[in-house]
Amino acid sequence: MEEELRRAAFGDSPDLDVWPALSSSSSRVRWLAAVVLGGQGHYAAAATVLDALRHDPDPVIASLALSTRASHHRQLGAHHLARALDGAALTRAGGTGGGDPDGIDADGARVDALLGLAADSLGAGRPEEARRLLARVETGGSWRAEVRRGWVSAEVELVSGRAHAAVAPAEEAYDVATSRKALRHQLKSALVLGTSLVVWGTPDGLTRGVELVECELNHSVTKRLHPLIWPSALVLVGHAPTVGAVAIDRATEALSCVLRRADPVSRQVALDSPWVPSGLLRSGEPPNADPQKNFLTD
Repeated sequence: MEEELRRAAFGDSPDLDVWPALSSSSSRVRWLAAVVLGGQGHYAAAATVLDALRHDPDPVIASLALSTRASHHRQLGAHHLARALDGAALTRAGGTGGGDPDGIDADGARVDALLGLAADSLGAGRPEEARRLLARVETGGSWRAEVRRGWVSAEVELVSGRAHAAVAPAEEAYDVATSRKALRHQLKSALVLGTSLVVWGTPDGLTRGVELVECELNHSVTKRLHPLIWPSALVLVGHAPTVGAVAIDRATEALSCVLRRADPVSRQVALDSPWVPSGLLRSGEPPNADPQKNFLTD
């Protein structure tokens, strides 16, 4: 079962039905199932699993559960809630030890926590703090760590108004995820790279960026990866006139689905957050929040 869950969490089947895995006696399998559920936008179900696993006797699983729960908070705009969890995750990660192909080890847990803290700093408007945290990240050749470091590095540059500098780390993340056939990570990397190119705004870059995000959006819709659908759709608004109206409809539908599947606290935080375009649910109009900077943090 674990290999199947790894394929769903980090491979080519992110749309897998993982609900039966929630009753597994293995905490690692349950954590993998929660990762998949989060990628599909089932935040409340994932939260139930992760909140239990944060007390797991295995410090690696406990740390990874905390980091994963923090990432779901960030995706709903609750960076302040995520920060405390990422800090706890860094403490629980404890010693050193690597070798797991997907970073399910002490080194991977430490990297996840540091990258989470860097993303939390971006949400608090502290890009220089995020850079300092990024400087502490040692990927150790882990493909997942390299991909996520590329995402956060690109986001730091976008928030700093340096879109041209965001392209290289985003491109690296996309290449690594593609080479690993890690579909959800590949799609997220395409979103980050496409957004970086669109914000940079050179003619060739704009064309490629729109194509990347359009392609990624279509795949995310097919795989029902709702947390990727709404930010992707919003990036296209104003940059791809032929799909603008359709994109807004897709964003509204996906965001509504995500919030329906969130726990009550997360749902309220999201509705109150300037990072989440909840105005879409009321008016159907493009949000005031900037999708080019605010909807990417993992």
